[in-house]
Amino acid sequence: MLLPAAILSDVTKSKTAINPQRIVVKLGTGVLTSQGGQLDTTRIAAVCSEIASLRARGTEVIVVSSGAVGLGMGVLGLAKRPKDVTKKQACAAIGQSLLMQTWQTGFAPHRLPVAQVLLTHEDLRARDRYLGIKQCLDQLLAWGTVPIINENDTVSAAEIQAMLKFGDNDTLSAMVASLAQAQYLVILSTVSGLLDLRGNGQVVPVVEKITPEIEAMAQGTSSETAVGGMISKISAARLATKAGCGVFIASGAEHEILAKLFSGRGAGTFFVPSGLPMESRKRWLAYFQRPAGSVLVNECAVPVLREQGRSLLAVGVTGTRGEFAGGDIVNIAGPDGTVFARGKSTFSSVEVAKVAGKHGAEVAALYPNRKRLEVVHRNDLVLL
Repeated sequence: MLLPAAILSDVTKSKTAINPQRIVVKLGTGVLTSQGGQLDTTRIAAVCSEIASLRARGTEVIVVSSGAVGLGMGVLGLAKRPKDVTKKQACAAIGQSLLMQTWQTGFAPHRLPVAQVLLTHEDLRARDRYLGIKQCLDQLLAWGTVPIINENDTVSAAEIQAMLKFGDNDTLSAMVASLAQAQYLVILSTVSGLLDLRGNGQVVPVVEKITPEIEAMAQGTSSETAVGGMISKISAARLATKAGCGVFIASGAEHEILAKLFSGRGAGTFFVPSGLPMESRKRWLAYFQRPAGSVLVNECAVPVLREQGRSLLAVGVTGTRGEFAGGDIVNIAGPDGTVFARGKSTFSSVEVAKVAGKHGAEVAALYPNRKRLEVVHRNDLVLL
């Protein structure tokens, strides 16, 4: 089933191929490698040619490339993805250099330089590093290079126990699309899109909203070299669309798939972006942070935060979960335990427990030297 051109407003207006200013293209291990963990150089060369064509029309392209662990497995002759953290690190260390060499070779005929960027979640969690990465990507694109981004598995694999890794490059690609303020994220996979396995088994051409029914269509992956499957792609699409980025899921094996997608002729699934993208800082708060704990609020505070856009005051707080310091990012949960917001806490968990339920004058008496008495200021709060 082909994507109808009418789903893209730009295509609707022009009836011709659109030229987005900036896109992110994510390629999974299954797209980049053949059986036995060997790189599919023919396919990579074809993708490089497509990206070069987009660049020639003025579209900046960031590539998020999987494959380092899979390539390392191929070199070592491993048939199954190692479960041991150290072995995964070793595979990534061996495969990453091969991956970059292949991308450099693929773009060389088009005279496009490439730049390696390896990231962990912690790189995007710290606000100053987040901004530094954004500025670096902007400069690389201004210089006409193609950034090749991958998760830094040699480091992040060791962080699994601390829950600091992305978990898959689908999530990473969505974060990069959000950070770079890309108009579109294209996830190229071994499948042609989201399949309606509960219905006719055909590709779902358009998803206007990610509902429980859409989530139920997702399936995991059984590949020994890949991580995530359709479940992680749906999760990535949710993140990116909330940042105002349209998301395509399509087959990386289809000839000239990028040109087809941006002319409304490509087979795949398109996830419609939210109408208004979040302001950059609030997007960072919402999606690039690992909450240190939770602040619980009463039923009166929920509509005040949701509908009136006000700060969270101590009078609306009932308690906390977990331990956190002042300045940490926390979830905000209603009386039923449902998390509906996230923000930066002015107080530590111990201090929140002391001020919970108190009015402003009482909080000021407890902490007379504090400039801010809100538990979470509205400028540091985002609804999920």
